[in-house]
Amino acid sequence: MIRAATPADVPVILEMIRELAAYERAAEHAHATEEQLHEALFGARPAVYALIAETAGTDGTPGADGGTGTAGGEPVGFALWFRNFSTWTGTHGVYLEDLYVRPAARGAGHGRALLAELARICVERGYRRFEWWVLDWNRPSIDFYRSLGAEPMDEWTVFRMSGEPLRALAADAARAEEPDPRAGSGPVTGGRAEARSNAA
Repeated sequence: MIRAATPADVPVILEMIRELAAYERAAEHAHATEEQLHEALFGARPAVYALIAETAGTDGTPGADGGTGTAGGEPVGFALWFRNFSTWTGTHGVYLEDLYVRPAARGAGHGRALLAELARICVERGYRRFEWWVLDWNRPSIDFYRSLGAEPMDEWTVFRMSGEPLRALAADAARAEEPDPRAGSGPVTGGRAEARSNAA
């Protein structure tokens, strides 16, 4: 059963984020807090959205989003996503940040159901693309995604900047705003730089 996450789900979502990080051999990099996650999901300007996969409840109460979930079930998985945008299609898309199903619940269709709900969101909203990353050693997930008709984008290379390189590049922008003594006054501006992300 799939439903939209509610604020009460934040602790279990964070638990599953940490479980996923451990599975991906990167537990030491999972630093998010409940407060950060709550603000991102349910603050004044939500940055991300989440779906919960849960076992069927016993009271028959509809899910909080009016969807297919039932109250009283046990959360066994989640999908966390946000909207991206393609300049080529001129439309938004869905980027799946995290997809996770707890080991004891795997094989019951929860992962497929989470992906199907996100595909439904794409289609109903007129979005053209549904995208995500997967680690190259995660063969079971790669095979699963291929079985659904998803295709790897092998011609693209993902870039990331963080830490000191990020701060160093940001400092370039700060320096560019300083007055140029040779020009008398006014900011020094550089040439136009263009970058195309893999969301395009």
